[in-house]
Amino acid sequence: MNFLRNYSRFTLRVFIITGIAFFNSVLSQEVESENGMVASAHRLASEAGVKILEEGGNAVDAAVAAAFTLAAVEPNASGLGGGGYIVFKLNNRDDCVFLDYRESAGSRTDPAQYYRDKESFKKLAETGAASVGVPGMVAGLLALHERYGTLPREQILQPAIGHAENGFAITDKLAEIIMQKYELISSDKETAGIFLQDLLPPPAGTILRNPELAGSIRRIALEGPQAFYRGVIARSIVTTLDQNNGMITIDDLQNYQPRFSRPVSGNYKDYEIVSAAPSSGGGVHLIELFNILEGYDLKSYGHNTVEYLHLLAEGLKIVLKDKDAYAGDPEFISVPVGRLTSKSYAQSLRNMIREDEASYDYQPEALIDEGEGSTSHLSVIDKDRNMIALTQSINYWFGSGVTAEGTGILLNNHMDDFDHTHGRPNSIAPGKRPVSSIAPTLIFKDGKPLLTIGTPGGARIIAALAQIILNITEYDMTIDRAIEAPRIHAMDKYLYLEDRIPEEVISGLRKKGHQVKIMGSFDPYFGGAQGILIKDNGKILTGGADSRRDGVAVGY
Repeated sequence: MNFLRNYSRFTLRVFIITGIAFFNSVLSQEVESENGMVASAHRLASEAGVKILEEGGNAVDAAVAAAFTLAAVEPNASGLGGGGYIVFKLNNRDDCVFLDYRESAGSRTDPAQYYRDKESFKKLAETGAASVGVPGMVAGLLALHERYGTLPREQILQPAIGHAENGFAITDKLAEIIMQKYELISSDKETAGIFLQDLLPPPAGTILRNPELAGSIRRIALEGPQAFYRGVIARSIVTTLDQNNGMITIDDLQNYQPRFSRPVSGNYKDYEIVSAAPSSGGGVHLIELFNILEGYDLKSYGHNTVEYLHLLAEGLKIVLKDKDAYAGDPEFISVPVGRLTSKSYAQSLRNMIREDEASYDYQPEALIDEGEGSTSHLSVIDKDRNMIALTQSINYWFGSGVTAEGTGILLNNHMDDFDHTHGRPNSIAPGKRPVSSIAPTLIFKDGKPLLTIGTPGGARIIAALAQIILNITEYDMTIDRAIEAPRIHAMDKYLYLEDRIPEEVISGLRKKGHQVKIMGSFDPYFGGAQGILIKDNGKILTGGADSRRDGVAVGY
């Protein structure tokens, strides 16, 4: 009887919240400033980063402050229990730097368990304790801050502590996501205690507090990364997971290390593209796509015409097949980055595209030699024009659904990012980092910084970024118009389009043989980009944030 009563109340809230979300109008926004700017997936995170800039911090300080704040105010998408990637360029360095703080599989991981039968991978890797990889966010962001930040750690983490402790008003979008993930959230006592109200999804406007997360961040502010990887928090993570067949040990946490290296780079006409290197597959295959598209006069086709979208879709299908075939953790396989990002390879792929007909028969070459795997983005530019693109995640909305007891830290489910089939470059192995499509990206023109951009969206990330960048470089759009414009995604046999694409264009694509699936007007399926564009010879920053999420750009 209690269950039926709760279910009836739950259904009523589903109806009310869905109605509110449906009738809310989508508002675009573009912000200008001269000194500095942060564009993130939540206003409070952007404001936290700008506050740090105003207090004298640099772009690194602001990015770390905003990223930790997102853990408090956008907990469904990223947090201390997850990981990510950063590409940044500091004005006192000639080169860009890539930071990989992706999660890794625990040492107890047994591939035989995950690949035992057709159902075992989904059962273990999608939710619950066995889906959790060793979190990298705390190690990665604090290593970045220690090397390149300027303000004290305690100062830059104060906004996150404050928002976790005092709470924030749940937005319509977050209320809807909690409602969608009700079953997952309610399956874990700690998680339900944070995100449900009287065992039901809270309506928009409810103040969401997480005092245990505030305590964890406060401990990290005082003690540094060892508080997470060696102390009380580490023991809680392992104990919580041990109760439910988790794969992570104390040694795994203590031994975790973020990786600093060089990003991947390429050119599209007069623009230099710098993006995430492996273990992410996003940057490599974003550059591969631009190399393919460079052979066409896209501007002459016009924005979102049949001809333009057809070529984009065909290129996307090719590069995503390549990503599936070649992407992996470079400490386990030799990823053929040079070949995949070369102009000659792109020419050979371009020769396979038929301009009058959709193709479904592309098969990648054998380029790889085997050796012994929902998200949030923020962009920052400071007064010295230091640039940061940061994308981090706990994977699906609310990750594994598991919160480490007494910490307020929701844990990732990034084991699901490994290949679901044994014996492939991205198949599960202990200590291995799963492949991602995440691609925080910087764009330069004539050697000067132009754009920092990124988006969540899983496999749709490459498509979304390519379209936003082309909207700016080929179709002369402002940053916000470029982000808000209708998007497509093509993968395998389907072409997905937002319903704002004109019907005559959709009809033309069908005539070319595309199997079309129509999505919503500002559908979160296509990501939630945040970006900052530099104009007027470096004098003015313009920020854009995606109406598909709760993103906001803030400048000063």
